[in-house]
Amino acid sequence: MRLIPASNPPPPVEKSVIKVALTALAGTSIEWYDFFIYGTAAALVFPRLFFPPDMPPLIAQLASFSTFAVGFVARPIGGIVFGHFGDRVGRKAALVTALLMMGVATTLIGLLPTYPTVGAVATLLLIVLRFVQGLAIGGQWAGAVLLATESAPLHRPVSTAPSHRWVYPPVSSSPT
Repeated sequence: MRLIPASNPPPPVEKSVIKVALTALAGTSIEWYDFFIYGTAAALVFPRLFFPPDMPPLIAQLASFSTFAVGFVARPIGGIVFGHFGDRVGRKAALVTALLMMGVATTLIGLLPTYPTVGAVATLLLIVLRFVQGLAIGGQWAGAVLLATESAPLHRPVSTAPSHRWVYPPVSSSPT
């Protein structure tokens, strides 16, 4: 059994840090699950639902995957927009807005009329909603990482995955 000297006990981990970490994990998990569901649907059913029936299957599949790519193009834009919004209004409001945007866009994609019903409008709406999903995940991911980093205890380094470099919080130049 290892004893820790009473003069140098480890600082307690605040419950708010754990709450922030769990909130970031939950939000990110929900958003990436939505992304995964869209990718699966783009592979299996979207070529038949949102593109002309006379389109060759390979071209319809590639067009469907192109709508999937729209979300990846929108992610950095979402990070910039929500980063600005988070600085102005607050990180929590930005994260909640991003989560709501993702949920609403995902629900609306599920309710979209198909190509045989409304024609090319269905494809255009799919692209717009996919862009909204990309904005939301870009903002949510960037906000969750920033919030978790800002909430980390000062005595512990924070991993900046996926690079796995260690970032140490800035040290104040004034004596404490």
